[in-house]
Amino acid sequence: MEHPFAELIELRVEQQHNGHSLLTLAVAPAHLNPHRVVHGAVLYAMADTGMGAALYPSLAPGELCATIEIKINYFKPVHAGTLSCATTVINRGRSVANLEARITSDGVLVAQANGNYAIFTPRSPAT
Repeated sequence: MEHPFAELIELRVEQQHNGHSLLTLAVAPAHLNPHRVVHGAVLYAMADTGMGAALYPSLAPGELCATIEIKINYFKPVHAGTLSCATTVINRGRSVANLEARITSDGVLVAQANGNYAIFTPRSPAT
């Protein structure tokens, strides 16, 4: 699936199957904030994209998913290296799914997120 924003920040989907995803990102100067630390929005984007990637394979034809909310905790600053985001579906209901994403840098947990996603079939456009 084409994902222009993921491509913009050079986020790679390494694994994607029903209920799980694994994404990686090689830290580059463009990912850093003025303090030379990976910007929190980069980690948030990894979690959000990883959650969608883990949920998407479970959707029926015509269904979509959309972020309702994500709570993220940042534990350690990251200056360089490769980030990995492993996401698991915790609970998938008919219309809402809950997911957890764990972001590590060289095996060290640097952030963790929990999110809820709406699952729906879009309405036909009015004519």
